[in-house]
Amino acid sequence: MNTVLAIAYAIFAIAALVTVYKIVVGPSILDRAVASDVLLTEVMCVLGVDMAVNHHTRSLPVLLIIAAVGVFGSIAIARFVARRDQEDR
Repeated sequence: MNTVLAIAYAIFAIAALVTVYKIVVGPSILDRAVASDVLLTEVMCVLGVDMAVNHHTRSLPVLLIIAAVGVFGSIAIARFVARRDQEDR
């Protein structure tokens, strides 16, 4: 079981590094926004795996806050991009 858990965490770490690279290099603000949503999702998955493996629910409030931050952040970026597109027309 420990080997499987180590492999899962290694995969999450590699995915997080690739996502951070996309946030830094991403050519547009939408690419960076999607990458930041993916990074938040990866953090949520790691916390979920930790809760499942250790049989606890102490991280559940943190998961809810991260989800809310992701949703509100996506809405804010979408509104910003929509306004910017209207100004360009």
